[in-house]
Amino acid sequence: MNPQVLIVDDDSVVRDLLCRFLQANGLDVSVLHDGTHLKRRLERERPSVVVLDIMMPKTDGLRALTALREAGDDIPVIFASARGTVADRIAGLSLGADDYITKPYDPRELLVRIHAVLRRRGPVTSSAPEVRERYRFGPFELDYATRTLLHDGTRATLRDSEFALLKIFSTHPYKVLSRALIHDLIHRDDLAFRDRSLDVPIWRLRRVIEDDPSNPRYVQTVRSRGYVFVPDASDPDLDGAENDAHAADPDRNANEAAAGS
Repeated sequence: MNPQVLIVDDDSVVRDLLCRFLQANGLDVSVLHDGTHLKRRLERERPSVVVLDIMMPKTDGLRALTALREAGDDIPVIFASARGTVADRIAGLSLGADDYITKPYDPRELLVRIHAVLRRRGPVTSSAPEVRERYRFGPFELDYATRTLLHDGTRATLRDSEFALLKIFSTHPYKVLSRALIHDLIHRDDLAFRDRSLDVPIWRLRRVIEDDPSNPRYVQTVRSRGYVFVPDASDPDLDGAENDAHAADPDRNANEAAAGS
């Protein structure tokens, strides 16, 4: 699968030039005219890297990237901007950009930077142990180094896919994560995104950590948006909008069908 680049720029000349050049060099390219709908676009489409202009009407690149990072989206982003002072570059990189290139630039330099960012990010090596404190929620304790889950001190059976999901959720507690974002965090570019591809893995994880998988407290569905992980599920103040989403939970039918698998 070729790496895919999303170009976010309000200048049609720049967009067209970059599209032709990057496609001629083996990359798949899509475009967006400004940063206003970037977050929503990334819920439907997961490029390998985003090339993001800063000076755009409505929502500029800095605000767009800030919204992504606050939502827990760690997708690679390269700023491409005419604002090229040291202070501008420091500001962009401090917000979480992976690289910063100043306009005007040679498209060949952007191509090299794209490949450098993709090499640095690369696919996640799931076999590598992680030095990180254990994560505790309810009666559970997640050990990242040994990739195990303890329930009241007893080891629970956890598949690799379930560990990957739980690791993502525990890294982003109380944040609504879209299906596309969860898929991208697990698979990167190794597998094409399908909207219902998470149904069975989510159900299997719920069978491990929920008292009632059909009425989950930890991994809750937020209708039309994705999932939210609520580690302190015993807190009555958390029984708000996220729990109300279960009244029309789009996963229910799939979950019940998956229960026998």
